[in-house]
Amino acid sequence: MRANPVRSRLAILVVACLTAAVAACGGGAEGGDGSGPIVIGTSLPLTGQFSQPGEEAKRGYEIWRDMVNGQGGLLGRQVELRITDDASNQDTIVADYTKLITQEKVDLLLGSFSSLLNFAASAVAEKNRMLFVEPAGGAPNMFSRGFKMLFFAQPATAPHHADGIVEWIKSLPAADKPATAAYLTQDDPFTRPAIESLQQQLEQAGVRTVYTTIYPANTANFQPVASAVAAAKPDLVGHGAQFEDGIGAARALQQVGFSPKVFFQTNAPGFGKQYTDGIGASNTEGVFYSTSWSENASTPLNAEFSAEYRKRHGSEPTEDAADGFAAAQVLQAAVSAVGKIDQVALADWLRGNQVQTILGTLRWAETGEPQSAFMLGQWQNGKVEIVAPKEAATTDKIVFPKPAWR
Repeated sequence: MRANPVRSRLAILVVACLTAAVAACGGGAEGGDGSGPIVIGTSLPLTGQFSQPGEEAKRGYEIWRDMVNGQGGLLGRQVELRITDDASNQDTIVADYTKLITQEKVDLLLGSFSSLLNFAASAVAEKNRMLFVEPAGGAPNMFSRGFKMLFFAQPATAPHHADGIVEWIKSLPAADKPATAAYLTQDDPFTRPAIESLQQQLEQAGVRTVYTTIYPANTANFQPVASAVAAAKPDLVGHGAQFEDGIGAARALQQVGFSPKVFFQTNAPGFGKQYTDGIGASNTEGVFYSTSWSENASTPLNAEFSAEYRKRHGSEPTEDAADGFAAAQVLQAAVSAVGKIDQVALADWLRGNQVQTILGTLRWAETGEPQSAFMLGQWQNGKVEIVAPKEAATTDKIVFPKPAWR
């Protein structure tokens, strides 16, 4: 196995951020004087590699803030968001959360976007004993550190991201089941375990691997990868993508003229109009992805969230905005139940309870790892349909095989 530069960088960063946090211990409010606004701090990637999902998370947080304030606030106090831009940089995010906790003395924290950033940020929060609810960050190494203050506000972690499509493939008649597969993934602590799990599960189901590659996060030219995939002629392509690389790889496959029978991507297809604009609306047809959220779900406040998003931004809401809203709902539920801002008590309450969010019901293991499951989504006729599990499905139709690119 080749060395993972991302993990090496993260190891160095954790040492650095823990050192910084030790010096900063004692930061973090326990409710202050009970007057004035409750200040919630977060550092988001509003520029740089993760700027698209970072901006969406910000939108979700802001819609939640305004809804809560419109209903009287939290603990009878208005909520103020203090948002900084970490520029998708691990060093910056460590400095940002350290400052929010020790200098600005925010009352509460919300997480950033991506496992890469939250790995380091959550270490700062843990050392300062501040609750850290993150809307994104499902890499398995997030939850192997024995942290007590970290909670991931999505249904499951990265290794379970592709469980839905694996189950669907297993359910196909032998004559229809993909015989071969190609796997490509960004070198990212979320996408890699998601695609590695997909590959392992499909190989166990008898699907033969004909191509696999891991590419750097800053890759812009996907022509060589697309050409290699086309030469291997797999029935299924599994792609571990964030956003821009998801667009880039799909475009490159179009350019080389190769369209697999099954095309599964992580993350990128959840960006709604940005995704359809990126690869062409007709080319989304039949694309699979796993999702934490459905616009059509009947979960409490989901319709209100979706309507407010459309009103503010003039487009359909995205999964990342919904994840941000849900993370804030988790924080709100803990504070409301405990009745005060006591960081350890808030974390203890979350470990022992479940929370209703617009994503559905969330619950956690002792490590803060969520214990639910993703839904399987598919682009059909220009919109996303939920095709599994059956109880959440918005259609009983599945587009298969995927139509050729247009």
